[in-house]
Amino acid sequence: MKKIIYRKFNRDVLLYFLTSLIIMGLIVWTIQAVNYFDYVVEDGHGLSVYFFFTFFNLPKLIHRILPFIFFISLFYIILSYETRNELGIIWSNGISKIKFANNIIALSIFLMFFQIIFGSFVSPLSQKKARNFLKESDISFFSSLLKEKKFINVSKGLTIFINKIKDDGTYSEIFLDDKIETSRTIYAKNGYIIYNNNTKLFKLFDGKIINNEKTKINIFDFDEINYDLDKMSSKTITVPKLQEIDSISLISCFDDSLKKNINSLDCSNPKYDEILQELIKRFFKPIYIPVLAIMCCMLFALSINNIYFNKFKNFIFLSTFFVIVISETSLRFSTKSNISLSIYLILPFVIFFFVYLMFYRLTKDA
Repeated sequence: MKKIIYRKFNRDVLLYFLTSLIIMGLIVWTIQAVNYFDYVVEDGHGLSVYFFFTFFNLPKLIHRILPFIFFISLFYIILSYETRNELGIIWSNGISKIKFANNIIALSIFLMFFQIIFGSFVSPLSQKKARNFLKESDISFFSSLLKEKKFINVSKGLTIFINKIKDDGTYSEIFLDDKIETSRTIYAKNGYIIYNNNTKLFKLFDGKIINNEKTKINIFDFDEINYDLDKMSSKTITVPKLQEIDSISLISCFDDSLKKNINSLDCSNPKYDEILQELIKRFFKPIYIPVLAIMCCMLFALSINNIYFNKFKNFIFLSTFFVIVISETSLRFSTKSNISLSIYLILPFVIFFFVYLMFYRLTKDA
């Protein structure tokens, strides 16, 4: 009977947790996807690149909101059990409050290890995959970026100014400041873009090329030239960010034997502190999940019939939410010094054992 009760409660928590995680994850993902649309509007990447980039950033969002969603799910299920008097039935079946809390803690430890694996391996891999889509893509929406009487510098080393865009899609009075390979300025009276076999050419007519060399300036007139747009590279950052680097590579900064076998990574200060902070976020911060669990279990300490239950419920909610905020904000200061690092590493254990001891004293006779 006890196993059935534990199994039902765990199933209710996990079902509500997974449903909330998916819904909230999609909402946050949709909001962030709107911001990512700048890669199309401003940087000229294609819609397929935009879709895959946003899709592979979804695990990062899931990893960030998982502790909060678990807290909300557990808090809600415990209150719903209390409201329907199901907790009273559980206690009457001979299950003590401390044993039931231990079951919840065991569930939270399972989610803690899931969070560690997900945040240490799945999320960095998906973010790296998303970055590769930008790195390997071309600027397929280039023509949509060109505007009348505006300087466009979507590509590194290339600035384009077009005085007028005609109704037929051609351009007049075109200026190109090209510093991609050599320093030169190109002026053309007219031109248009050709898309042919996955290549892009800017066909220019009746203009001049001004080559800016170190010691002299050469000017050439032309009737017609083709400017290769395929050599352009996007301004979008393609170098992997720290959160996109796999955990083994980050750990190599602290292990000389691994450093020899892994691609070079800048482990110097202050980069060293940033790497340490990233590793703490992946491997240690999930330990706050059991802390959230035991704090939610404090709801067992008072009966719903107690006149102070509503105030007590609000206090537990605000206190647990405050711990979530502390776990997030204190992380950025954790590597400032050895003292701050020690405090950050000890704090969740102190909170857990303090709350567990308080819970045990309040419920040991129940």
